[in-house]
Amino acid sequence: MLAIEVSLALIVVGGTASAVVYHLASAPQALPSGAPSSAGVPSGGVPSGGVPSGAPSSGALAAGTPSGAPAGAPSSGALPYQAGPASNGSSATQAPGDCIMVPHTCGFPDATNTGVPSGMVLRSVPSQVSSGPGWSYNAADKDVVVTVDGTVLSGLSIPCNLVIDASNVTVQDVEVVTGGNFGISLTHTTGVTIEDSTISGQNLTSGRVDSAIDDVYGDSTGIVIKNNNISRFRTGVQISTGMITGNYIHDPGYIPGDHTNGIYVGGTTEPLTIYGNTIFNDLGQTDDINLDASTSGQAVANKYVVDNLLAGGGYSIYGGGARNGRTSNIVIEDNDFGRLYYQKGGRYGAAAYVNQQQSGNVWSGNVLSGTRPPATPATAS
Repeated sequence: MLAIEVSLALIVVGGTASAVVYHLASAPQALPSGAPSSAGVPSGGVPSGGVPSGAPSSGALAAGTPSGAPAGAPSSGALPYQAGPASNGSSATQAPGDCIMVPHTCGFPDATNTGVPSGMVLRSVPSQVSSGPGWSYNAADKDVVVTVDGTVLSGLSIPCNLVIDASNVTVQDVEVVTGGNFGISLTHTTGVTIEDSTISGQNLTSGRVDSAIDDVYGDSTGIVIKNNNISRFRTGVQISTGMITGNYIHDPGYIPGDHTNGIYVGGTTEPLTIYGNTIFNDLGQTDDINLDASTSGQAVANKYVVDNLLAGGGYSIYGGGARNGRTSNIVIEDNDFGRLYYQKGGRYGAAAYVNQQQSGNVWSGNVLSGTRPPATPATAS
C-alpha cells in the first residue's frame, strides 16, 4: 500500500492534531478487540403518524450543536459556513484505484452491493397487499405497522412510514420511499434487524424524509442496520446502540433550516459500532457521523467508528467532545476520508471534537483516500 503522511485539519480537544495517512485503496479491516457486534434488551408501546409526544425531534441537533465549523476551526482554504447545498470548487485530481470513486472495488458498499437486490419483484403496499403475518397497513394514519414479535417483512414496496412496534423483527429486501418524519421508525424495541433494503425520501428537497431510520424514543436495543441503500434524508440513521454496518448512505436532501447528518447518535454511553459503511454528504454541513451529546455535559462513551469510507459535510466526523461532553472509549480507527467534495475530506476537515486525552479514546490509522493533495492543509491545535 502506498502511504505518505499528510496533515489534515483535525480539531483535537485538549491535545494536538493527529496525522492522517494518504493511500489509494484498502479493504475494511477487522473490528477492534472489544468492539460490540450489537447490543440488547427492552420492549414496549407505539406511535404512528407524526412525531410522538415526548419523542426527541428526529435528527434535530439541540441548540448549540455544531452545524458547520466549530470555534477555532482552521480558516486556511475553508469557505465560510453556508446552509444548504454548497459549490465546493474541489480541484483534487482523482487517482487510479481510488476507493472514493468506485467504493465496491475496495470492499466498501455502494449502489452495486446494497439495498433491494436488482431485479427483485416487490409487492406494492397497499395497492397489491395491505397486510401479512405480524403487520398491516393503517389507512387512517397512512403507515405500515409491525405489531407481532418475530415478524419477518420481505419483498414489499412501501410508500409511507414503516413503524416497528415489536421485537426481534427482521426487515429484509424492502423498499421504503416516503417524505415526512420517518422512513422506518422503531418504538421501544429490541433485536430489530434492517438489512438489504432501500430507504429513501421522495426527492432531494421538499420530499426528503426527515429521518430514514430512527429509534424514535432512543431506548431500543440490539439494533442491526446492515447493507442498506439510504438516501434523500435529513438524517440517514439515528440510533444510539447496536451495529450499523455495510450501508451506503448518500445524496442527502435539504430544505432550509436542516442540519444534515449521515448517522446521528446524540451521545449516550450505550455501545454502538459503526463499521464498514460508505457515507457521502455533498452539502457544506453538517457531517457524515455525529457522536456529539444532545445536552451539555452529557457523557458520550463506547462508540466504535471503524473502517468507514467518508466524504463531505462540514466535518466528516464529530467525535463526541462538543458541548463539554465527557467522552471515553471513543474509537475512531482505520477510516478513509475522501476528497470527493472537499480537499480536506469535509469542508473544514476530517474531524472535530476528538479528545484524545480522555480515557480509552483512540484516533488511529485514519487515512486520506486516493487523491494527491495540491498542498498540505493547515493543522489546527
